[in-house]
Amino acid sequence: MSIEKIAFVFPGQGSQSLNMLASFVEHEPIIQEVFAQVSSFLGYDAWQLCQKGPAETLNKTIYTH
Repeated sequence: MSIEKIAFVFPGQGSQSLNMLASFVEHEPIIQEVFAQVSSFLGYDAWQLCQKGPAETLNKTIYTH
């Protein structure tokens, strides 16, 4: 039996940018799955915020943590 391990590593506040992870989502569907779960819990569309911003909102501490 093979166990697949996946890790998401974020280097810290200030390293986020609009459209991050977009180049990976086509080949790694788990990214959308995780963002959907997170969005449901948080009450806002985290994927949309990361992709479209606005950058001023994305860069606020409340969203980057």
